[in-house]
Amino acid sequence: MFYGTIFSQNQKISDSLKIELKENSYTKIEKLKILEDIAFEETNAEEIIIYSNLLIKNAKEIDSIRLEYSGYFQLGNAYRLKSDLKQALENYFVALKITVDMQAIPKQAKVKIAIADAYSIMGDSKNAVSYYRNSINLLKNEKEEFRIDLASAQLNLGDEYFNQQKLDSALFYFNESGKLFKAADYKIGEAYNLGNVGLVYAEKGQHTKAEKNLNEAIKVLTENEDYYPICVYLNAIADIYYDKNEVRKALQFANRSLKLAKEYGLKEQIRDGYLKLSTIYEKIGQYKNSFKLYKKHISYRDSVNNITVVQEVANAKTKYEITLAKEKAKFQLEKKQTEVDLLNQEKKTQNSIATAIGLALLLIILLAFSLYKRNKYVVKTGKIIQEEKNRSDILLRNILPAETAKELKEKGSVKAKKFDCVSVMFTDFKGFTEFSESLSPEELVKSIDFYFSKFDEIIEKYGLEKIKTVGDAYMCAGGLPFPSEIHPYKIALAALEIIDFVKETNNINDKKTALEIRVGINTGSVVAGVVGTKKFAYDIWGDTVNLASRMESSGEVGRINISESTYNILSKYKELKFEFRGKIEVKGKGKVKMYFVDKIS
Repeated sequence: MFYGTIFSQNQKISDSLKIELKENSYTKIEKLKILEDIAFEETNAEEIIIYSNLLIKNAKEIDSIRLEYSGYFQLGNAYRLKSDLKQALENYFVALKITVDMQAIPKQAKVKIAIADAYSIMGDSKNAVSYYRNSINLLKNEKEEFRIDLASAQLNLGDEYFNQQKLDSALFYFNESGKLFKAADYKIGEAYNLGNVGLVYAEKGQHTKAEKNLNEAIKVLTENEDYYPICVYLNAIADIYYDKNEVRKALQFANRSLKLAKEYGLKEQIRDGYLKLSTIYEKIGQYKNSFKLYKKHISYRDSVNNITVVQEVANAKTKYEITLAKEKAKFQLEKKQTEVDLLNQEKKTQNSIATAIGLALLLIILLAFSLYKRNKYVVKTGKIIQEEKNRSDILLRNILPAETAKELKEKGSVKAKKFDCVSVMFTDFKGFTEFSESLSPEELVKSIDFYFSKFDEIIEKYGLEKIKTVGDAYMCAGGLPFPSEIHPYKIALAALEIIDFVKETNNINDKKTALEIRVGINTGSVVAGVVGTKKFAYDIWGDTVNLASRMESSGEVGRINISESTYNILSKYKELKFEFRGKIEVKGKGKVKMYFVDKIS
């Protein structure tokens, strides 16, 4: 799958600018502009590094913070193309700090898209989705000129959902980005969009549509000499032909992808290219070729993912071999001397020397074994520590929103925050207590997990935040931790989708095991924070939350009951229809206006 902010490099432009830079003399400002353009248009990673460093150096000399940002950003892009993600992130975060100091919102969003790309390549999906969404929220209210950056963020968020096999969510964001690219007449963006939609079609088995999209994308990208995504799309076409039992063509496309990746030094795609060919050869029974290619894949995989560890192990091995060689040489000298002494010594002396040699050999063996055990222990301990750290980070990100988890890790505590406008949704199953009595504990947990897992997928699709579940009650919110103007609309769409899902499930299940659901929504201010010191929990409080709960309990099964504050915001959306219920008595609130909301058929 392709990861990355959309680049619009053009190697021909870069080459012409290099010639122009050499043949003419310019002022410092003019020279900086040319260096910036070369770094932006260049497709070769090593060349991008050279010209980006020149740009940074010259920008610092004239105190140009904008051009310094541009240099660090392009430097991050170059290292990402080289699969040096540590260096890429270091440069991206320098660029991000500069944009914060500049208060340049569009540039902040652009850097956050690139940071999300790097996390995505590393397999850190939670951080990737968080940064993509953050960038989308930053760009939504910006001018039309930043439409392409917004489309890039949407496209890459779609990529991330594709990696998680959430194909419907992926297509949703691909369609959103496609509209923006087309409106801006941005051909290379449309090409990326075509290719990624083609990957979704391929995953769904719609091979004709997939191949058409992928070939159109490759044509445009080839004209622009943008080879990173071409390698991905060629491998996808190889999969299509293999599924059609056209093995020869599958191998042709896979080899073409690998050749391009080698030509332009794209380590990730070299790695993936070897794996693709190995897989095809394995499936057709050519195990020797498959094993040979798989070993090359492992070599490149390690060079991309674990260079430092490999180097440390190699250094330890070399040091051990040198020590062993010295001991062996020493032993040979001692043996030679012993042979000379044997000529003039008696049998007793011979036995003493033999004993000494035996002890020396034993010491060497013990030394070698000790070094081996120590090296094995260090490697194993380091791996365990890293795995535990990764497990704890993942657990923390699953419990808390990304920004909250970051604050907790850095400061050891989280400051409570007030949000002026948040939409809170509660759901509850009618008659769940009676339903649960007819099931075993295992069946009950499996049933609840089935529904709540789908609810999780739906709210993630609409960018909402899950707060908690209590028994058969499910609670989520929109508008935090990142404020958004359309969160009431998103939470209404999510509620409608939850209602539809429960109805569809009931149509399939036995009537005796069917469940009916009530949904309530209210909008207003809340306080959010983390409670607990050992078992952390992210929660929200306030009158808004209490009234949202009353909306659910005062509703009807299969309907979404909303408060007046939520209705006042949603009433402008023409695709929604409302049914005024009048004023209904609510415990502790008196009479409250309520409405049912639904989709217009």
